[in-house]
Amino acid sequence: MTNDNNKTLGFATNAIHEAYDNQEGKIRSLNPPIYMTSTFAFNSAEQGAAMFQGEEQGHFYSRISNPTLDILEKRLAKLENAEAGLAFGSGMGAITSICWTFLKAGDEILCDKTLYGCTFAFFAHGLSKFGITITHIDMTDAQNVKQAISEKTKLVYLESPANPNMRLCDIEAISSIAHDVSNVVKGDIKVIVDNTYCTPYIQRPLELGADMVVHSATKYLGGHGDIIAGMAAGNADDMMRVRIEGLKDMTGAVLSPMDAMLMMRGIKTLEIRMQRHCENAMKVAKYLEQHPAIDKIMYPGLESFPQRDLAKKQMSLFGGMIAFEVKGGIEAGRKLMNALRLITRAVSLGDAETLIEHPASMTHATYTPEERLEHGISEGLVRMSVGLETPDDIIADIEQAFDAIYVGKLAAAE
Repeated sequence: MTNDNNKTLGFATNAIHEAYDNQEGKIRSLNPPIYMTSTFAFNSAEQGAAMFQGEEQGHFYSRISNPTLDILEKRLAKLENAEAGLAFGSGMGAITSICWTFLKAGDEILCDKTLYGCTFAFFAHGLSKFGITITHIDMTDAQNVKQAISEKTKLVYLESPANPNMRLCDIEAISSIAHDVSNVVKGDIKVIVDNTYCTPYIQRPLELGADMVVHSATKYLGGHGDIIAGMAAGNADDMMRVRIEGLKDMTGAVLSPMDAMLMMRGIKTLEIRMQRHCENAMKVAKYLEQHPAIDKIMYPGLESFPQRDLAKKQMSLFGGMIAFEVKGGIEAGRKLMNALRLITRAVSLGDAETLIEHPASMTHATYTPEERLEHGISEGLVRMSVGLETPDDIIADIEQAFDAIYVGKLAAAE
């Protein structure tokens, strides 16, 4: 979206205005209309035939497209600096629709060692049943991608930061390697990045060379814990293929118009929410880093974070997610979680409320213990999504929880 002087507008302005003009028409509603309809009428039989054959643009069935979703998809595409966006009924709907579109038996997905639990399960226990090879490598070293790519490789898939242990991958380097090798082997390797943790406000993988970006829009994009949704963005041809093949025919993972409206409501405040999430997370991370009960903390904004230079290179801020391990292992972590009063014990992330969970027994329980060990997810890891509360109140709750379970113990140990 541009203003009258053809000046490119800022992120927040596009998040509020892109793809909807309330200055036109007789009914100038501030918010886009919600088209709660399953189907659309044709002016004539000839028009209907033309739409089905792609000779005329328009909406005819909401499993394929809907005017409310159309605004949301264009808005997300603008924020990700993509040609096109696509909405789904969940983040897994986005991932599965893309995979069913671009993969067939005999193909390979090359993916990082650490993935969200349901993504891992879909790859390892789902796609593998249909003759698709899943190869996990350590993508924190981009050269491992070059060594592992084969003529069977069709997708390179990664998260950065990774859920739940905050590992980073160099998106630009991996994308460059994958595309260079793709040209050599005359393949068409597509790089897909899960950008859920960062959102396009903090990181835009397409600008770093990735082909497609996916989101669990349930999280920061929605921001209020009241919807389940997914989003994807990429070039127009790829997104149209996913719309017609993966979404329409293979998964049917359609987002409802009502949820699309809630998503647009959330995106309007994305910039200011992400700023506060990041500010709060930095304060909480610094508090945890110096606490004697903490054995290890992973947050890209800390000087002690081993990949901080990469974080500064490809992220504009350091995000709202923290991973840490408490001295005493898994039982100590559980005691800490149970002693919290303000912070909510719940899976998911990106809500206004601060959420805490134990990945090994919750979000990443789809891994076996052996798989978690192999993929860098320790049994004692705790994941925290730092919310929008007053940061001193978040820290005070953690402190009272530590006091409740460690009273006298740490002093005696020292």
